[in-house]
Amino acid sequence: MRSIARSLGLGSAAMALTALTALAWPGAAGAAPSVPAAPAAPAAAPAATASLYAPSALVLTVTTGEDARRGTVLRAVTLVCAPTPGGTHPDPVGACAELREHDARLDALTAPAADTACTREWSPMTVTADGVWNGRHLRYAHTFANACGLRSTEGMLFDF
Repeated sequence: MRSIARSLGLGSAAMALTALTALAWPGAAGAAPSVPAAPAAPAAAPAATASLYAPSALVLTVTTGEDARRGTVLRAVTLVCAPTPGGTHPDPVGACAELREHDARLDALTAPAADTACTREWSPMTVTADGVWNGRHLRYAHTFANACGLRSTEGMLFDF
């Protein structure tokens, strides 16, 4: 009788772990459960799960003007790099690889490419990155003289 109770306990624990993993893993929210639903757990249970990865998620924007707080946001995307690349960025795998390669030093990614030829008009565009990188808060802003400067950068992080 004891072994039956132990088997039931392990089976319940496995089902609970599967349910928590499905809730915590990106993209798994739309997956259909393969086992009957267990009684509802307290609301704080999914938040208590620990991840093997430090969080890395950013909101990236392109804004008109010299000051992102007063300008008009033209485009904005999300970029998630841990545990797997994702978000609304058009190339999350490439953008996350660039961030890892430069250890989130974004000045290297906004530097002009060697073969850049832009006019000298002043029509500023500001890019921002705000969020968490490897568990630490990251806030970055860079102003380009014009849209050509933005399109002619070394990195692809702000290419959306």
